[in-house]
Amino acid sequence: MRLTTSITGHDLNKVGEIARNLENQGYFGVSTQENRFDPFLPHAIAATSTSTLQLRTSIAIAFSRSPMAVANVAWDIQAASQGRFTLGLGSQVKGHNVRRFSVPWSPPAPRLREYVQALRAIWSCWQTGAKLDYQGEHYQFSLMTPNFTPTPLPCPPPAVQIAAVGPAMMKVAGEECDGVQLHAFCTRKYLDDVVIPRLKKALANSGRKREDFEISGGGFVATGKDDESVQKVFEWVRMRVGFYGSTPSYWPVFETHDLQDLGHKLNDMSKKGQWDQMTDEISDDVVRLFCAVGKHDEIASAIKERFGGIADMVSCDGLPKDLIQDIAEIPILYK
Repeated sequence: MRLTTSITGHDLNKVGEIARNLENQGYFGVSTQENRFDPFLPHAIAATSTSTLQLRTSIAIAFSRSPMAVANVAWDIQAASQGRFTLGLGSQVKGHNVRRFSVPWSPPAPRLREYVQALRAIWSCWQTGAKLDYQGEHYQFSLMTPNFTPTPLPCPPPAVQIAAVGPAMMKVAGEECDGVQLHAFCTRKYLDDVVIPRLKKALANSGRKREDFEISGGGFVATGKDDESVQKVFEWVRMRVGFYGSTPSYWPVFETHDLQDLGHKLNDMSKKGQWDQMTDEISDDVVRLFCAVGKHDEIASAIKERFGGIADMVSCDGLPKDLIQDIAEIPILYK
């Protein structure tokens, strides 16, 4: 199993050293999230500071950027890393698109499908010299002059993955992308009963096999060197479950466990601003549905039980080198 951890752009002067240390520790890769910091800048630094560490955005927000701009920065990072970059994209919700980024909103799945197709068309133009002519409902690209055409890559273009929660996005991921980045707000039952069947159907539609498609995430990992450390992460997961569980788009996960009433209660509390009290509504049993739990000497087997047969990759910060090696030896048994 592949193990990743996260880095941020909090202090870009330290990114190179941090990335080298993570590579030496044995991590397979590092990811960035788009929240307070730009998701691409740390990878530009890590690409030139490491030689084997895989780099990925997890995720970069798509609709706030033109596919052409994203194609360009992803191309540059892929060149600098010599083929180690995966472009992870997400739609974000309507409120953030309209009110934070001031971009128009439309049904996200059809639009993100075109976004991925447009990226492929642009990269094909740059790599092979093919005429750029992508015509979609949301995006159209037909102009590319020599002055704006990057040098072809000595490796394939970046892999493209998208974040997916609902059935429409799962379908896009399985039919158009190289992988899917699952939300941590997933349970094992939801993965088995809902996610995998949807992805297998979409992959069949595109004529691909499961082993040609990467699945990452799908839950939390709560671990530490002792019980106190584990409990600290466990409480953080409790808070995240309460936060995400208040949003209706995540309720299908609750419904799999007949927890619809909990979702409605959390939603009502969120509207009243009762964020701290929401966490108290999440029982230990519910928290355990969403994560692998255990001390460092227990967590490898817990990860195997929680994610085995589904995820190719999980993320966890701050693990010792020997534990990273143990997790890397967990076999990936495709369902």
